[in-house]
Parts: sequence; structure tokens; C-alpha cells
Amino acid sequence: MCILLIILPGPDTAMTTKNTLTVGRSGGIKTLLGTLCALLIHTFAAVIGLSAIIVKSALLFSVFKYAGAIYLIYIGFKTLWSLKNNEAAASKDTNTENKYGHTTCFRQGFLTNLLNPKVAIFFLTFLPQFVDSGTNTFVPFLIMGITYTLLTAIWFIPYVYLINQISAFMKKPSTQKVVQGLTGFALLGFGLKLALEKSH
Repeated sequence: MCILLIILPGPDTAMTTKNTLTVGRSGGIKTLLGTLCALLIHTFAAVIGLSAIIVKSALLFSVFKYAGAIYLIYIGFKTLWSLKNNEAAASKDTNTENKYGHTTCFRQGFLTNLLNPKVAIFFLTFLPQFVDSGTNTFVPFLIMGITYTLLTAIWFIPYVYLINQISAFMKKPSTQKVVQGLTGFALLGFGLKLALEKSH
């Protein structure tokens, strides 16, 4: 079930795709590492009860929800805005992206996942179904969270390599515009959907 949830397209997939195409394989891997770090934080937060507090508190839920939504919308607009750049500007942006790409990609992957309260809700609603409430839940919950994180890595590493392998085709000017446009609108859509998400 976790595998099915992981492979469903979402903000993490959109961000990983964008950074793999713009920065290269290293950009995709750095984005993935940021996502994995955020998942580990979600795991520990769920284990010690912080996620429960966030989900139960309308204010904290809203803070995380809107922060995540604003961030996704910002990245979406930034991606769409880059379509207006001419070749010189695009080349300049590419050089800048390559220079700071590792830090930027990791941060984007990390924040995209960390600021998504739906991930916290998933950890608190789906995983507990497989934990015996009559025993100490710390270790089983921790093992399941780490397992989910490892499954995410197992799925996204080949995905990044695949996107990188077909990048020659994907980076053709015509294809690049379509991909950037679709990714930008997807991120905007995910951001707007998150903003409209209710706490219950």
C-alpha cells in the first residue's frame, strides 16, 4: 500500500522531476535526499506526538498548510516565469543553478515534504492501523516510518536516473517548454489544493 502511495504523482515527484531536468542527476538525488530527511523528521515527530498536536490544532495545521501552499505556489510561479527568459537569461540562470543547485535542490525537496501537513496526517492515520496499541508503539512506528522512507528512496532513485537518461529529449527547447509549463502548473495546482485542504 505504501508503494502505491509513493508512486502516485505529487509535489515530491514534481519537484524531483523539475530539478533533475534543470540541474541534472545530482539535482534529482539532492532533491530526493531533502525529501528523505523530511520524511525522517515526520517519522520522529509522529513517534513523539508532535504530528498529533499539529493535526489536532487548527492554528498549527493552518500555519503548516499555508506555508507549504505558499512555497509550492512560489516555486510553480518561478518555474512558469522562467519560460519567459530568453536564451541568454536562461543560460545565465542555468549557470547559477548549477553553481548553487546542490543546496537549492536539497532545500526544495526538504521544504516541499516537510511543510506538507498531509504527510503528517498520513503518518498518524495510515501507519497506526498496523501497530498493536496494547504494546509499546515506539519501535514498531519507528520501523514503519523508516521503511516508508527507504521505499521512497527505492522508487525515486531509478526515477531520477530514468529522467536523466531521457534528458536529452526532455531538454529540447520545445519539450522543455512543455515540461516546465506542466510542472509549473502542477506545483501551482498542488499548492492551491493544499491551501484549500481542510483539517478534518
